[in-house]
Amino acid sequence: LRTRWNDEHVSNLVEGIKAGVKECKVSEENIFIKEVPGAYELPYAAKLLAMSGTVDAIICTGVLIKGETLHFEYISDAVTRGIMDVSLGTNCPVVYGVLNCLNEAQVVMRSSNGNGAHNHGEDWGKTAVEMAIMRAEALKGKGAKFGKAGAGDLSAVGFGSAASASAPGVNKEKPGFF
Repeated sequence: LRTRWNDEHVSNLVEGIKAGVKECKVSEENIFIKEVPGAYELPYAAKLLAMSGTVDAIICTGVLIKGETLHFEYISDAVTRGIMDVSLGTNCPVVYGVLNCLNEAQVVMRSSNGNGAHNHGEDWGKTAVEMAIMRAEALKGKGAKFGKAGAGDLSAVGFGSAASASAPGVNKEKPGFF
């Protein structure tokens, strides 16, 4: 999920998210983007999407830049709590991908690469994949979408150590991903 507000920076973050999930072997056809007007709408849209049961994880992406009023603090707090509540209330991993910055220079340093900057979207994409797999592992045998999830799945897409995947009793079968 992404906001239309602060479009340039959010678009950069979305490109970073795509790069992060693709690095984890998620195919393009398994990535989709829905837009909402602003950050305040992210939790509600995330809840609807999580309740649909059609997704393995959700990344709520937006940018909040502090202004001269308390609006920033109110929106930031509500969005942060709302996203966490959706994740805990639906058992669907919802990644907090909202930059809360004091100025636009801070946003640029966190939404792009080069000149010492790092696009945090890349990390959020990887987090979504890791948490989706963790959820599948936890729900294995309890109606989990993946069905074949095993302890080695995280290492198969670049998370965790190879040593833990070769431990006795660990399912070494290659996972079918998403």
